[in-house]
Amino acid sequence: MREIMCFIRMNKVNDTKRALAEHGFPAFTCRKCLGRGKNNIDPALISAVLESGELPVSPVGENLTEFTRLIAKRFFTLVVDDKDVKKAVDAIIAANQTGNPGDGKIFVLPIMETFSVRTGEGNTEISKGGA
Repeated sequence: MREIMCFIRMNKVNDTKRALAEHGFPAFTCRKCLGRGKNNIDPALISAVLESGELPVSPVGENLTEFTRLIAKRFFTLVVDDKDVKKAVDAIIAANQTGNPGDGKIFVLPIMETFSVRTGEGNTEISKGGA
């Protein structure tokens, strides 16, 4: 089994929920979060602003303030069988891809063990390919 974690735009939550459900993944968790990507800003520009002490009133100045601002995002996490990873990832990409920076990021991690809270039963065979 694998855990799929993704950070997406706030306005894509309903599209993502719909896409996951339509592709057979109705169980997931979604949380509010704040964060930012790794947009690069020219270091020379930062130096110039630090020397002058003022932000330019222009898109350049706006970009500098955006550089450190945390942006509201949504964090989805779901656990799927190994054979379903590509299907789930493709559904998330299709629902969120706009072609612009900030579309999101997806991470896939192995699940080593699971336990049922109700029964206390565990499954350590997952990491060996069992379900």
